[in-house]
Parts: sequence; C-alpha cells; structure tokens
Amino acid sequence: MQIHAGIYKGRRIKTVKNAPYRPTAAVVRKSLFDILGIIENKSFLDLFSGTGIIGFEAVSRGANYVTMIDSSVRACGLLKINHSLLHIDNKLCKIKKIDVYKYLEEKEKFDIIFADPPYNFTNYDQIISQSTQLLNQDGYFILESSPKEFTILPSRIKQYGDTQLAFWRNEE
Repeated sequence: MQIHAGIYKGRRIKTVKNAPYRPTAAVVRKSLFDILGIIENKSFLDLFSGTGIIGFEAVSRGANYVTMIDSSVRACGLLKINHSLLHIDNKLCKIKKIDVYKYLEEKEKFDIIFADPPYNFTNYDQIISQSTQLLNQDGYFILESSPKEFTILPSRIKQYGDTQLAFWRNEE
C-alpha cells in the first residue's frame, strides 16, 4: 500500500494479511483527498486507524498534525512500525491505543475527522453525533462504510462499489 501525494508520495507502508480491518482502497483515498482539497495546516483525526494509510496520507499532504486512534494492540503496533518507516516527526503525528468513544470524550477539536469502523460496527449514530461535535468551524467528519442510510443526514455521500463515504460539515 502506498501514499499517493505530498512529501511521502510513492512511499509504501506495511500491512497485515488477514487483519480484522480493511484498508481504504486507493481510488477511495484519492477521491477523499480530492474532495477535501488543500489540508495544509489542518488538524486531522483518524479514528479506527488500522494500517494508518489515511492518517499518513494526511501528514504527507501537509496536515498540521494528525492523531491516530485504534483500540487494537496489533493495529497500534503496525501504526508505530509505519510511523517509523516514514520517519515522521512525533510532533506531527500521535498514535494512541484507546477506545474511540473514550478518546472522543476528551473533547479535542479537529478540522477533519475520518472514521473507518470495523466490519461488524453498528453504532453509527453515536460515532456521528460525538464526532460532529468535535469539528472546528467549516470542519468535516467523514465516515467510510458499506452503503447505508443514516439517521443524522450527511451533507454529501459518494459511492465506490460497495464502499461509501458520507460527509458531515460544521457550517455554523
């Protein structure tokens, strides 16, 4: 799996076979960052980070800082390996092994929050509600999932085969 743009363009990160998570496909990643546009000097939260490809792509494209959250020991180990492979400054990228909901209770605000929950995830309303409350003005919350309808309606949905990106924006 490789980073598509920015200072780490072309660099590869490690993945794990038979992992309980699914890395975001290259076409979906490209589209996500095309939609977000310039993310330089933006804060970025990557929930359910898995391999970290989304967060590392954000660092590569100039995000001010990225926080990666995963509750899995295995995933956090992989995140640390990939962080090391890329030689990313610790000031730019934090990795935290913590339950996503516990982390969201810390109430840190972000410009962009991305969540790609595991296959068996069902608590979409809670993750949407908690994440959108932590957005800075004009911030985005993006949820990757299989095609779904949500109780809290997104401002935009993009479909890529059996993957969907739903966008919520804080326009207050």
